[in-house]
Amino acid sequence: MLVINVKENESIDKALKRFKKKFEKTGVLRQLRKRQAFEKPSVARRNEIIHATYVGKLRSNEEM
Repeated sequence: MLVINVKENESIDKALKRFKKKFEKTGVLRQLRKRQAFEKPSVARRNEIIHATYVGKLRSNEEM
């Protein structure tokens, strides 16, 4: 649990900004998004190979 101590005479906006920065550093949201879009390792590898062939074709066309 994140705890942000609001200092005396500190605006809520600054405290909220500090909270957001601290929350982003924990990586919770990034991890949640990664889990929602889970991809099997075999599918990830297949997509990687397809992308590599596509990029290779683009580069070979560029050389011509």
